[in-house]
Amino acid sequence: MRAQTLPAAAGWQWILSGFAIFKRNPPMLSMLVISYWFTVIFLNILPIVGALVASLLIPGLSVGLMQASRNLERGQPVGLQTLFGGLKENTKTLLALGALYLFCTLGILGLSALIDGGDLFNYMLADTKAERLTLEEADFVLPALLVMALLVPLMMAYWFAPILAAWHRLTLGRSLFFSFVACWMNWRPFMVFIAGLFLIAGIIPGVLLGLLLSLFPGAQGFITAIVMVLMGLIVAPVIFASFYACYRDIFGISEIA
Repeated sequence: MRAQTLPAAAGWQWILSGFAIFKRNPPMLSMLVISYWFTVIFLNILPIVGALVASLLIPGLSVGLMQASRNLERGQPVGLQTLFGGLKENTKTLLALGALYLFCTLGILGLSALIDGGDLFNYMLADTKAERLTLEEADFVLPALLVMALLVPLMMAYWFAPILAAWHRLTLGRSLFFSFVACWMNWRPFMVFIAGLFLIAGIIPGVLLGLLLSLFPGAQGFITAIVMVLMGLIVAPVIFASFYACYRDIFGISEIA
């Protein structure tokens, strides 16, 4: 297993590559991303068990989206079965990744309770808006900083882990290790990548929304809905495709088994 160290500019190139992949079949990639979201949302409707099942399946579903991006780039067929086909690749390891990520995330939130007595943990797990309102006056600054400091290395270890487990047949430990090392080696392009994502998913939609609301102040609900739909149908698929481009450039598609 080899990971290349790329220049900082590669981070922006991943986003451009994601857009190029998206342009090959916009309706299909958008449909798969929406299907991914609906699957996760539907499962989370079920109390406790649903959230657990969703966490277990997310790594496999993310592999399905990466497979769709790879197929589109190569001009190969893509369908709804592509999304769920990722669940068949090294299934046990993918399920273990989902379970481990859930356990670690809950553990990190649990550690924040040492600072705020569990306010942030309860806020994150609150089921209703009323429950969140009762906790809004709590001071979340220090526990949030702790959570972020611990989540960053967790996300680095998890970033490539599902695809490494599925496509390279790595074990749980090796997939997490090589993912972390690859992210560490490429922290510069990842910083540019994050800035680029903030630009296309935050600043540009925000400016567009503000401009439209200033021109049509009486259509706030309609305009907001339109911008959100565009985010879901265009921006989100581009971002998911850019994740594949990120993997492709760092690990190289020639290494795919």
